[in-house]
Amino acid sequence: MPELKAGSRPPWVGLASAVWITIASGNAYSFPLYSHALKSVLNLSQQQLTILGVANDFGENVGILPGIASNKYPPWVVLSIGVLASFFGYGVIWLAVSETIHNMPYWVLWIALVVATNSSAWLGTAVVVTNMRNFPISRGTVAGILKGYVGLSAAVFTEIYTMVLKGSSSSLLLFFTLGIPIICLALMYYVRPCTPASEPDPSDDAHFLFTQLASLVLAVFLLTTTILKDVMTISNALSYTFVAIMVVLLLAPLAIPIKMTLFPSSKKLNREASSSDNLTITDPLMPQSVSDTNLNDGEDMSEVDVLLAFGEGAIKLKKKRRPRRGEDFTFREAVVKADFWLLWFVYFLGVGSGVTVLNNLAQIGVSLGFNDTTTLLSLFSFCNFLGRLGGGVVSEYFVRLNTIPRTFLTTITQIIMVMTYLLYASALNGTLYIATALLGICYGVQFGVMIPTCSELFGLKNFGLILSFMGLGNPIGALLLSGMLAGYVYDTEEAKQGGSTCTGPDCFRLTFFVLAGVCCVSSLLSVVLTIRIRPVYQMLYAGGSFRLPQSTGH
Repeated sequence: MPELKAGSRPPWVGLASAVWITIASGNAYSFPLYSHALKSVLNLSQQQLTILGVANDFGENVGILPGIASNKYPPWVVLSIGVLASFFGYGVIWLAVSETIHNMPYWVLWIALVVATNSSAWLGTAVVVTNMRNFPISRGTVAGILKGYVGLSAAVFTEIYTMVLKGSSSSLLLFFTLGIPIICLALMYYVRPCTPASEPDPSDDAHFLFTQLASLVLAVFLLTTTILKDVMTISNALSYTFVAIMVVLLLAPLAIPIKMTLFPSSKKLNREASSSDNLTITDPLMPQSVSDTNLNDGEDMSEVDVLLAFGEGAIKLKKKRRPRRGEDFTFREAVVKADFWLLWFVYFLGVGSGVTVLNNLAQIGVSLGFNDTTTLLSLFSFCNFLGRLGGGVVSEYFVRLNTIPRTFLTTITQIIMVMTYLLYASALNGTLYIATALLGICYGVQFGVMIPTCSELFGLKNFGLILSFMGLGNPIGALLLSGMLAGYVYDTEEAKQGGSTCTGPDCFRLTFFVLAGVCCVSSLLSVVLTIRIRPVYQMLYAGGSFRLPQSTGH
């Protein structure tokens, strides 16, 4: 598929399409909506359910294969694999929950959940990598927008679950089985690579601001309708109206390419015309691709071309050097760097602790006397969105203002997470919603900061694979902290109480104390990383604007 010209409409059409695919890729965040059905239908213990939650996180975040594929194949191939994973994985889970197949083996269900949620990795990797490459000068903003919509996905699916599907878990799983593939197949053509702009477009800031405001309006709308559903009886007609408004708000980013079509920028037309009139060739006797190339930039040249160019004096033989931070790294070059592992452990400890609470959010609410946990999930989703969107926007502001590394924001939010876990452990009246809101914001910031930081330190050439490896911190954290810690503590307390459901603050209190300690360690590591990478940001953002580093020719 040919690349499209920078500054034209297709990158923005691709971003608008990516919003819908990004929402679809957040299907793993809806595990709490049907986890109770899995537990009751299959008669599972809390620890067995927690291990299924680990499968949910494992599938969502193990993106090594999608990362490799995104570097070798066009986005539609990566998206197609995600479509198949969603169809077959959620199809099997639907057969179990709807009791179409009785007594499905636990291991089959575990594998099906891994396959189903692995669709998130394929869909998410395709849209994030493609759009980060299409908008390299605005990496933090683009990452914040896309990850913000991922954070909203749970609220979107909760809206569908409560307003349209009337709280039916089997219907929700059937929607995932059929609806996600239909959406992605309809839009995958528009998610395509474009030649990135070499300098900022003045209109980009307004376009990004519009997209951010549209997502914020959607988030407020979803939270408001969820609260209304809990405090009053809503008719079917009003429920469908709410869903229709939600769809319109999801279509809002499409207004940008429509506006660019109806009202093209005269400055952009003049710039394109002048650039086409100013094409120069340095040597009329030699092709430009040879005369303008250095040997260490000759990855796409054959050995014969390189030797001919060297003999003609067009290029000089240079000793290949290792990339510096901020340039394009291969995966092997990245994994031997201390900054790589510092970033990985900061993400692993921060997100791993947050996902432990998310996976057990329904049980936490029930143990404290909140039987309807959909509002709790919607609150977390809304604040998670704010954190993801704000993580990209706020870190971008401080990076351009004072070249402060984005990980400084990570440090601040992880200190707040320590206090949040202690607030959970206290189980004071009225603190559950406050703690959930704070955790949602801080949890979202981890994503909004890690993604652009990863691209700025190690480049965009192998970004898909490096980002996917970073994402392994999520399922490993879920396995250690959620599966082995939270599930064990809950079941132990449940056995002490002698009932079928654990109640009271002791069900998760020890877990929260451990999570607070984990975030203390993570915040210290984040401080070390921030100090180490400050020179990189002083180089990349000197003068307040992003400067693309020179390629090292890998």
